[in-house]
Amino acid sequence: SAAALYLISMATQPPETAMTFSRRTLLIAAAATPIAAILAPAAQAGGAPIYAEDGVAIDGTDPVAYFTEGAPIAGSKDITHDWNGASWRFSSQENKDAFAAEPAAYAPQYGGYCAYAVSEGYTASTTPKAWKIVDGKLYLNYSRRIQRKWERDIPGRIASGDANWPKITP
Repeated sequence: SAAALYLISMATQPPETAMTFSRRTLLIAAAATPIAAILAPAAQAGGAPIYAEDGVAIDGTDPVAYFTEGAPIAGSKDITHDWNGASWRFSSQENKDAFAAEPAAYAPQYGGYCAYAVSEGYTASTTPKAWKIVDGKLYLNYSRRIQRKWERDIPGRIASGDANWPKITP
């Protein structure tokens, strides 16, 4: 979290410029760490972080349906697959099987975080209705308005997002 990074940066400064930490500063930093975890709901298990509220990826929308139906379709609570630390929902067993066989082919880019935000160097939540498939990859955005901004320069936004994503830790 930002508080932890601040403490580390202060602890590594030369003695003449280092700041002494009061008990209050340390308590505030300790309190900020779990708050930061709540504000950025990301599931992660050995792979890239996934945008998942309450552990459910992309608001429970079937990621395969974007490709097969050309629309966001709600997934069922009864048809799920756990991947990369999140629970993914599907509208059919066929879609679940396709995802399980090749999750990277169907999972949204940038872990389901807003493509526009990632292209700008930060993360934001997404809505299933703001989506686009480009070169066989699914991109989600915060809103349709933000998606229109992203669509003004799709190649440039994707290049920026691809460059920023490895540096961003939601």
